[in-house]
Amino acid sequence: MARLFFLFISLLIVVVNFLLTPVFPHVWWSMVIFGPVILVGLADMFQTHHAIRRNFPIIGNFRYVLEFFRPEINQYFVESNTSGTPFNRLDRSLVYQRAKGELDTLPFGTQKNVYEVGYEWVTHSIMPKHVDPQQLRVMIGPTRAKPYSASVFNIGAMSFGSLSKNAVMALNQGAQMGGFAQNTGEGGLTPYHLQGGDIIWQIGTGYFGCRSYDGKFSPEKFSEKANLPEVKMIELKISQGAKPGHGGILPAEKVTKEIAEIRGVPMGKSVISPPGHSVFSTPLELLKFIERLRELSGGKPVGFKLCIGKPREFMAICKAMRQSGITPDFITVDGGEGGTGAAPLEFSNYVGSPLNEGLVIVHNFLVGFALRDKIRIISSGKINSGFGIIKHMVMGADLCYSSRGMMLSLGCIQALQCNTNQCPTGVATQNPSLVNGLVVAQKNKRVANFHKATVKSFAEILGAMGFSDPKELRPRHLMRRISLSQVKDYSEIYPFIKEGDLLKSPVPKEYELAFQSSSAETFEHV
Repeated sequence: MARLFFLFISLLIVVVNFLLTPVFPHVWWSMVIFGPVILVGLADMFQTHHAIRRNFPIIGNFRYVLEFFRPEINQYFVESNTSGTPFNRLDRSLVYQRAKGELDTLPFGTQKNVYEVGYEWVTHSIMPKHVDPQQLRVMIGPTRAKPYSASVFNIGAMSFGSLSKNAVMALNQGAQMGGFAQNTGEGGLTPYHLQGGDIIWQIGTGYFGCRSYDGKFSPEKFSEKANLPEVKMIELKISQGAKPGHGGILPAEKVTKEIAEIRGVPMGKSVISPPGHSVFSTPLELLKFIERLRELSGGKPVGFKLCIGKPREFMAICKAMRQSGITPDFITVDGGEGGTGAAPLEFSNYVGSPLNEGLVIVHNFLVGFALRDKIRIISSGKINSGFGIIKHMVMGADLCYSSRGMMLSLGCIQALQCNTNQCPTGVATQNPSLVNGLVVAQKNKRVANFHKATVKSFAEILGAMGFSDPKELRPRHLMRRISLSQVKDYSEIYPFIKEGDLLKSPVPKEYELAFQSSSAETFEHV
């Protein structure tokens, strides 16, 4: 019916123009407007790819126009201050205000529903303390030749390629200004990371920046870069929260000649890292590789990053630590809710343990095997406030990463265009005209401001709880509403075991299956 109506109206316009020509000779100028519209309608009718356009010429195109602008309409006109995802407007505004050095206080009380299931808060003290934010540092690898004193809040793993060169430079310069570290992500160590800020060099399954021509790990190339003074720690990426077990993805649109040369990959093709490592295949081999990286880097702290999948596999790594005597200096725990520039929808939504569960497992297993005092835990996942740092430390972390929070401090507007190379703010794109919009000399200060204000907030909350040292934080200090009339602290919600419990018999019941089915010799079920 719509197609017939379009044809009738089009024919009517042409006939009317023809009939009016003797009276109004210039009437055909109307076809300047009607002509293109009719041509679009005819193109809609005869194309075969879209049923909506074929059945509803002209008006069917509005569906695609509205769909194109849907994220912006949803963000600016539909979402409330507390309902947006992945970050709601309150959270985004907090980052923007702190990055710009603007007023970040809240008038008229909280906008959150404090009686909603899931609402969380920390217990404060009648005797608060003053905490100096400058003193909130964590020593990683204290027994190594080159230990590192890290901030409690650092830049999470984001690769050059996923991020623009200007974004990487602004982050690194901001890290230098604020005295914190930047994780390179698995895309390799680039000149844009070497702006003076401290670097945590991440090595992924693709071994970018330290790989041979056939994609294998190159000790020579690794040693050359790992011994640079800017590189403070090495992080071996086993998996990441947004797509665990999949490998990193860099869409072909972002693979420039420069990126191809840095990573050692061909241009014109999407760069997909292998799902797993080729250097090791057992827990003991993993630890031996970590020890090798430590030697090649001249004694710098080395750790690994993972998103927890099968608990028995991490149990196997802990058994391997006890058996070999080799321990990483830190372990980064990523959650299934982690961010990424590009990931299959199913992996982002349904693969990998959420951060809370993963963090508890890692902390508990290390405590249970009496390894916790040797290893620092870094928590990575949607942390952009002082409360966020407190929450993850309560659950076992020693320090935290922020990736998307740092992107927001650069000016990211959560346009959700990271995987298209069309990021409008120049943060997550390789399009030169968009990249130039991000002015490094301005954005680096915002990164430093955001870090400083967030650590200050963390220190103030810690002091309000009556503590002067984050090591005093315990699961019982974090409360969560589980029903309209019932509240529990985190020690009641999650199981937290005691030092050495996994070295005794019987082991805690909740971890009995993982213990019995794991071995230091293999990642397979035994």
